[in-house]
Amino acid sequence: MQYKYTVLMNTTIASFMAFLDSNIVVISLPTIVRTLRGTTPFDAVWLIMGYSIVSATMLLTLGRLADMFGRVRLYNLGFAVFTAGSALCSAAWSGSSLVVFRMIQGLGGALIFANNSAIITDAFPVNERGRAIGINQVVGIAGSILALVLGGVLTSTLGWRSIFWVNILPGGFATVWAYMRLRELSQPQRTERVDYYGNALFGPGLGFFLLGSTIGALDGFNPLYDALMAAGLVLLALFPLVELRAFHPMMDLKLFRIREFSGAAFSNLLNAVARGGLSLILVLYFQGALLYSALQAGVDLIPFSLAFVSAGPLSGALSDKYGPRLFVIAGVLLGSASLFWFALLPAGAGYVYIAAPMVIGGIGGGMFAAPNLASLMNSVPPPRRGVASGMASLLFNVGSLLSISISFVIMASLIPRNSLELIFAGVAVPGGLNLQIFSKAMHTTFIVLAVLNTLALIPLAYRWLPRRGRMGDAQNSEDPPSINASA
Repeated sequence: MQYKYTVLMNTTIASFMAFLDSNIVVISLPTIVRTLRGTTPFDAVWLIMGYSIVSATMLLTLGRLADMFGRVRLYNLGFAVFTAGSALCSAAWSGSSLVVFRMIQGLGGALIFANNSAIITDAFPVNERGRAIGINQVVGIAGSILALVLGGVLTSTLGWRSIFWVNILPGGFATVWAYMRLRELSQPQRTERVDYYGNALFGPGLGFFLLGSTIGALDGFNPLYDALMAAGLVLLALFPLVELRAFHPMMDLKLFRIREFSGAAFSNLLNAVARGGLSLILVLYFQGALLYSALQAGVDLIPFSLAFVSAGPLSGALSDKYGPRLFVIAGVLLGSASLFWFALLPAGAGYVYIAAPMVIGGIGGGMFAAPNLASLMNSVPPPRRGVASGMASLLFNVGSLLSISISFVIMASLIPRNSLELIFAGVAVPGGLNLQIFSKAMHTTFIVLAVLNTLALIPLAYRWLPRRGRMGDAQNSEDPPSINASA
């Protein structure tokens, strides 16, 4: 077997496990809230956000460390940490302990995803990267499809702890395989250093803001929670100022001078803000508003992921041949159409009317993801691919975190707390008002997310606006990577 296919297979197992774990947890949230002692809606949201916030805050540093000490070495470590975190999650004794163990999983996921795309990019020639990244992402999404059914079956038969057991055996196998077969193709940049000041600002800043917003939404905003959010925003505002002065910055802001990179990165951020909370909202709709079982809710969510899987590899392969522009723009437009459609659905609409926007949104997400990421990675010079991969994953995770936070804040502000706790647990509200109470909050959330997704057209327009070359000729951002990298 050619080495590039060994790389693709191993990194695809990593994507499969990570996506599987994400959807399995989401589909099992109501059961966890009902059966795990002391678990609140806040804990439920942070079971998702805790994982993502550790990934987001560690990705850039781990991307830098990967450039310094080897991408494969840190990738292998990530598999081991992720597998150990899964075992700990299965033994959690309270909602708060499960949140902590999910954060350990998040560290393993960050080690994997800080290097996943970079390892693929190193192993494949430029004209095959879109297809390879597309396969990697689509198999990951296939894992999310399986998770919808598997999570429902496991949760209904063996209990929610079993959803973490499925990671242990394949995780151990893939860890050993990666250690034995993968090798470094990049040249380590050992003269670089870790940006301690940047890390001290970004992680706490993001954490303080999200913690204040989610607790405040549930308990009612007061000066303490407002101060927590304000402190987070101040730290995040100081972050770019420190990075511009750092000799070895955590985030290489110079990469944003490359129009292809900056346009792809910010459109990816806004797309993630729009899509990150979608699964949570739909799971709560099916299990909390309609009171479906975990298995039935998982089956009903399949059209979205299946549509993504169908569109992803095709758009990745075609973008290698025809360029990414058409696919990413069409993906954003279809995604916005899907979210606006959700916002207009009446309460209690038939399943066929719910499945239709799920399919459209899945096709849009599949058309956008692989071409956008491939063009982003192609736009940077090879020595910076580890940092670029980390920055791309960071922006995606930050977008997903903001999406979940926005969705939770809207729901908590429009649904009384007692009813919200029952809906999160999948228990009937007195009077049978689950659907009526939840529908207004769901419609408002979808309108906000649709607007944010549509804003992704702005960085795309910047990305492909013609610009003047040295001789006055129009020049665009689909030039060869070497030209973009020196922009």
